[in-house]
Amino acid sequence: MSAKDSEKTSSLFDLLEDVPDKEEQAPTSERAELLKSMGVEDRFKEGSISINMRTCRGIECNLCVKACPTNALYWKGGDIGIIEDLCIHCTACVANCMVDDCIKVTRKRPDGKDEKFSNAKDVCMLLKKINSKKGVDRVTSLYPTVEEYLDRHGE
Repeated sequence: MSAKDSEKTSSLFDLLEDVPDKEEQAPTSERAELLKSMGVEDRFKEGSISINMRTCRGIECNLCVKACPTNALYWKGGDIGIIEDLCIHCTACVANCMVDDCIKVTRKRPDGKDEKFSNAKDVCMLLKKINSKKGVDRVTSLYPTVEEYLDRHGE
């Protein structure tokens, strides 16, 4: 064996020694890896989801399962199952559920505010509030004062 060949080869034990310990590697959660592989952004780091199986219509509608963007909800032998690590607390399931207070989602916004949803009305009201705020912010950024608006439009 030439000196060049011996430089390219290494024993199995040498390779094992080069692997960094798990403690040395940057910690990444399984949840983050799963969501990243699906191309889904996790906007709510904290949250929970629960389904009241007494009121759930399950196989009759199955709308929550179809609406879930991450497949966190699934049909399992008579019940709807939940994979907590996949749930991003987006409330799509609540918005599509035909039974009020069947699915309950709680989440914490990045600003620290807690939100709770258990029916489509709650979800719609939040979306309306968010969109209204975006509209007001946009108009305010264009026209900070009434005088500036009037100056731009020649009145």
